[in-house]
Amino acid sequence: MKRVLFTAGMALLFMAVSAQQAGSDYIVKTKSAKKTAAVQTSDASGQESEQEKAHDFISENFKFHSLCDWKADEMKFMVMPEKYDMVVKTFHDAATGKEVSSMSLKHKIMIYKGHSESSEGHAHINFLCQDNNKMYYYEIPNGTFEDYCYGKMGVPTLAYLGDVDIARRELMGKTLFTKATLYRIDTEYDGDGYQEVTVPLNEEVKVTAVGVGTRSFPVKIIVEDKDGKEYYQNVAISKTNSGMRDDEFIMDNTKFLFAGSFELQDAIMAVSQNYAQYLNKTVHTKYTTNMISKGDGRERTLKVPRMTAFTIEAIMPKANSTYVTLTLKETESRRIYFKDVTFENTDNVAGDIDGHREDYFGYLFAMGQGRARQTSQAARAAIRQGRVILAMSEDEVAMAMGEPDNVVSSSNGRYDWIYNRSGGKLLIVKFDASGKVIGTNVDRSKAKTTTTKKKTTTTKKKK
Repeated sequence: MKRVLFTAGMALLFMAVSAQQAGSDYIVKTKSAKKTAAVQTSDASGQESEQEKAHDFISENFKFHSLCDWKADEMKFMVMPEKYDMVVKTFHDAATGKEVSSMSLKHKIMIYKGHSESSEGHAHINFLCQDNNKMYYYEIPNGTFEDYCYGKMGVPTLAYLGDVDIARRELMGKTLFTKATLYRIDTEYDGDGYQEVTVPLNEEVKVTAVGVGTRSFPVKIIVEDKDGKEYYQNVAISKTNSGMRDDEFIMDNTKFLFAGSFELQDAIMAVSQNYAQYLNKTVHTKYTTNMISKGDGRERTLKVPRMTAFTIEAIMPKANSTYVTLTLKETESRRIYFKDVTFENTDNVAGDIDGHREDYFGYLFAMGQGRARQTSQAARAAIRQGRVILAMSEDEVAMAMGEPDNVVSSSNGRYDWIYNRSGGKLLIVKFDASGKVIGTNVDRSKAKTTTTKKKTTTTKKKK
């Protein structure tokens, strides 16, 4: 009997060790990780548009799986708890019904086994733990499974391993180019500590490892530069169970999308050498021009003032066209803009007096820094979001909102900048006599009577 128990015990131990080794294969670290390093985390935040090639790579290889469409025995996840999960437990032991510590399940692999309803009427999402062969369930807080699955909440703590497996197959050993400036290095071999490092844009790197990242950004991609230095980014690719809405992947979170941090070699090579010479160069606008910008979760067309300086972050050729899309980072606020231009200097473009010549790069932009603009730290944050705050200067409002559609003088030297908005609304930014913002207002009553041209008789803008 003892021999039987011993044999059974050894078999279970072997299964547990084998499962643990299989799970640990997903945990990858940069060369910088130390066996005994202090935790160094950073909340520092560094937006780039997806290149068409990168978009095709994502859509062809990484399918988003809604919770409603998860297939039993086919969906595999790893438990990756965060601080919040230490307080609010995610799983119950199916055998006892008791809550289970998230830390006790950390790095364990869960296989989806479908959903069910308890005798009390609570909806359960069921999992088999590959590491210990035990069943667990996540109890949906409210409502039925059908009600819950149509949202993007998903199951907390679980990082989708399907994306990791595909990324390993498709990216290992591939050459990429960096599309962000902030990446991470590991500071702990046995922990989650990391340190942020600054990396040049469009740096050629090679993928050395792919593993699991976090629930929100499940794929950890480790790359190595030409000097042998390794760094990584955790990215969401299919966004399966990431728990984040699409509109949350903007601003500082853009780098946590694959196309926000990395560019495939084939895509970057699509930019001809004639264009590539302009990458990372500083240019400024010679004339007021319309550009697309994203701020506060919305995409807007803004009138960008002349003499505004940008760094050219990316150049994306447009299909069947002589035009390209420039990704431009405003040098002072670091806000991202997009502008379609052509580099071809032809009579039909540069000499067109009907409005197309401003699309010619050489007409619109000049090399070098434009007029210096001073901004405060608080204003820079608002500018990146496309908002106006009190005490902003004219320069700061123009950087946040673009040039006004109209300027109207008021009493005591005060004046208003008027912006036409959708739905017949007007955004009114009020300045005092010193040129500082004293308030804003949204007005619908004047929308039909106010002209979009600036009046020549209004107060001149303060310098």
